[in-house]
Amino acid sequence: MSTDAAASPAESAAGAGTGAGTGKVVLATLAAAQFLMALDSSVMNVSIATVASDVGTTVSGIQGAITAYTLVMAAFMIPGGKIGAMIGRKRAFMIGCVVYGCGSLTTAIAPSLPVLLFGWSLLEGLGAALILPAVVALVALNFPTERRPAAYGLIAASAAVAIGLGPLIGGFATTYFSWRWVFAGEVAVVLGILALARHVIDRPSGGRPHFDLLGAFLSAGGLGIFVYGVLRTSEWGWFVPKPGGPSWLGISASVWVMLAGVLVVWLFLQWQTHLLHRGRDPLVDPGLFANRQLSGGLTMFFLQFLVQMGVFFVVPLYLSVALGLSAIKTGVHILPLSLSLLAAAVLIPKLYPQASPRLVVRLGVLGLFAGALALTAAINADSSAAVVTIPLLLIGLGMGALASQLGAVTVSALPDSRSAEVGGVQNTVTNLGSSIGTALAGSILIGTLTSSFLTTIEKNPAVPASVSAQASTKLAAGAPFLSDAQLSAALTEAGVPPQQAEAAMQANASARLVAVRAALAILALVALVALFFTGRIPKRQPEGHVAGSGGKSEKSQKPEQTAP
Repeated sequence: MSTDAAASPAESAAGAGTGAGTGKVVLATLAAAQFLMALDSSVMNVSIATVASDVGTTVSGIQGAITAYTLVMAAFMIPGGKIGAMIGRKRAFMIGCVVYGCGSLTTAIAPSLPVLLFGWSLLEGLGAALILPAVVALVALNFPTERRPAAYGLIAASAAVAIGLGPLIGGFATTYFSWRWVFAGEVAVVLGILALARHVIDRPSGGRPHFDLLGAFLSAGGLGIFVYGVLRTSEWGWFVPKPGGPSWLGISASVWVMLAGVLVVWLFLQWQTHLLHRGRDPLVDPGLFANRQLSGGLTMFFLQFLVQMGVFFVVPLYLSVALGLSAIKTGVHILPLSLSLLAAAVLIPKLYPQASPRLVVRLGVLGLFAGALALTAAINADSSAAVVTIPLLLIGLGMGALASQLGAVTVSALPDSRSAEVGGVQNTVTNLGSSIGTALAGSILIGTLTSSFLTTIEKNPAVPASVSAQASTKLAAGAPFLSDAQLSAALTEAGVPPQQAEAAMQANASARLVAVRAALAILALVALVALFFTGRIPKRQPEGHVAGSGGKSEKSQKPEQTAP
């Protein structure tokens, strides 16, 4: 697991990093790959009904495909990182791109849901599990220590920008062409990435480490089960089971599923420890979590993505449903976040290369907190779409500040030879944060909406007690987040009297605002809690050193820069 004492010529080239011109090509290549992986998590959210109609399935079927993509990607991230360490990071990256491209092509021509699931959920998910850990490792191998914060910042920013632009790209393609063109375009981008990947340099993997099949099964099973439990909370409930939802001992089945996932992950870690004691090669060394810097960076990654994906869930819903904006206009109003994020991620390392990582991370967390709190305060019944601009700029600056530091913090905690292992764990943590952030924001949003709506209806004298009781029974399983137009059409179809329909419309509008504010307030609270974990982030930028697994420093070689 340790670096060799004497570096081969190839290793020396890798450790040196690339020249300025080639470095830009390498960075663009890796950033494009990261962009594609993130794009699929949001690009079809505004086109679900259209996709469902085209492949002859239901909306829930397409939502299941998106969920399955997240599950596959999260479950196989750690084995994907190990494969990269065994066969070479560049080779794993290129194989992952081929698998991902095949998945995109299959999805673009999919005539039915099973084919869509095979292409989008399985092939693209497996491709992403190979690509993402390799991206983390290849940045470490292609850029010297002082250039890594800027490189990791741009990589992280490209993912966040993809999530922000996803609704805009998906809405534009679906409106003017076809959703299938999005996936066809991904194939073209993958071909471009493969053509440029020749500029990426890699370090030959030493020896032929053993691939732990049982460990891969346990890690994939445990993480997959846990994420599945999180994703089912919207239908089953977090703790109290929703009407009609499965339960055991009066507790929602989602809790038991998540606990089962945690148990399997614990068995996985015990198995990894057993392999280490027998002198065999594990998928992940459990001892790496004892590294203060690495554990601190991973914790911040988890909390950042929890808040980030929660914001990306709540704000588009507010713009598209509460304000009635189209998918394209919704995407345009989210652009300030993407632009400020990109600017902060790129400019902070460039203008302040020796800035304290801990200080930058703390300022980033404060930016997230201030932006979420400003959104909570600014949104009211008379708000226009412009009200989100300044808060989203603050949130984007906060995300960009975190992106500019955290990648370099985690990778510099261990020798470069273990960067693929770090990449697998890091992307697993970010996937967990993303899943929990989306599920938590959604649960708070729908739960608060239901409670506020029913409270308002019950207090309105224009609504008979019998109607209030009926509404309470029907909405106990969770109220849908409806626009005024959708609710008006449903009330008209149901033949509700005008006076009662008007009361329902007012109650829905009021409950939507309360729900959005509640979700944003919880996300602001999570950002505030993240401040307590910033003490593990180092005060100084790494300068030609990487921390060893035991917490000591290891001098890394810094030969002259060479282009591949």
